[in-house]
Amino acid sequence: MTDYSIEGLVETPPWDRDITTQPMVKQSVKSIATSIFGRISSGLYPFGTRMPAERDLAETFGESRATVRLALDFLETYGVVARRPGSGTFVAYRSDTTRRAGTESAGYLNVSALAETVSPFEMNVAESILEPEIVRLATIYMSVRDLTQLGQQLAQLEAIVTDAAEFAEIEKQFMMTICEGTHNSLIVAMYHIMHEVRRQPQWCANKKRTLTPVRIREAQRALRSLYTALERRDVDTAVECMRLYISTTHEDMIYASP
Repeated sequence: MTDYSIEGLVETPPWDRDITTQPMVKQSVKSIATSIFGRISSGLYPFGTRMPAERDLAETFGESRATVRLALDFLETYGVVARRPGSGTFVAYRSDTTRRAGTESAGYLNVSALAETVSPFEMNVAESILEPEIVRLATIYMSVRDLTQLGQQLAQLEAIVTDAAEFAEIEKQFMMTICEGTHNSLIVAMYHIMHEVRRQPQWCANKKRTLTPVRIREAQRALRSLYTALERRDVDTAVECMRLYISTTHEDMIYASP
């Protein structure tokens, strides 16, 4: 059997961490996927760069392009790569250590003090800059598993009728899942700060006041449209859905502010 292992593979592939939901593929496919993952985790193929073409990978591994294509599909399932029709395959994976470091960097800020000084207008400006770009990147880089998790959270949101507190909390989780789907640790760290500000009591109180049953239904429809655009990899529609949602929530927060 051909050995596709590569020196420098220091991280355990995600499919070896959880075998309960692993797609059924041939060993040759998994071996190629493991080798490509080794090259990515060792930095040979850095985050955000375009992978070699399928024909080049097929030549490298001495396999057919069909087998290489299945290996790339397998990697995409785990968010290791992102396929862009007409553009190629891009590296979407960052190590766990890098992701944790980016998120934990937000801990150096005094979030409570920040929440006391940030106005609804300032929050809207930050959201208007950051969230459309998050959605644009997520549309490109979200893995199948990311979308599955997002779909589960959407189902929870759509089951809520009147519970404003529960809706607000799951909505935050929904948006954080989209952000994490960018697989960009710096953007995740930046959004984590905004996320934590919005979790502070004074911001939560304002949010809950705006979430009447009518507003909950409207938000459910808007988030369903956003999810559909993400699932279809429709960048323009996803960004527009996000901008409209920001505009609506901004108006609500302005009127709800004491």
